[in-house]
Amino acid sequence: MYIDDDQTQLIFRAVADPTRRQILSYLAEDDMTVGEVAEQFDMSRPAVAKHLGILEEGNLISVEQRGRERVNRLQADGLKVIKDWAGGFDDLQEDSLTSLKRAVEEAYESVNSD
Repeated sequence: MYIDDDQTQLIFRAVADPTRRQILSYLAEDDMTVGEVAEQFDMSRPAVAKHLGILEEGNLISVEQRGRERVNRLQADGLKVIKDWAGGFDDLQEDSLTSLKRAVEEAYESVNSD
């Protein structure tokens, strides 16, 4: 499958990094400020802010100003692009399972016909 638009490229870039995937996992549980996210990692706040910026570019998170704090929230709709892309491979998996089933059935028939 060809990933053809800029937004899709940004989404896949965002989830390519294990730190950003972990941040998404944390945000799936609760909204968090940059400081709260930074507490989960052994890295500086600016480094965490950079990761959050990349996630925001990919529309995987949104940032809301609450008083003096910027609160990060997961935008699960952005992950739908990945799910849809991966779903394009379901037919391949189904074909493999059908072939395996057929091979097992043929082997079983061969053993039991002797």
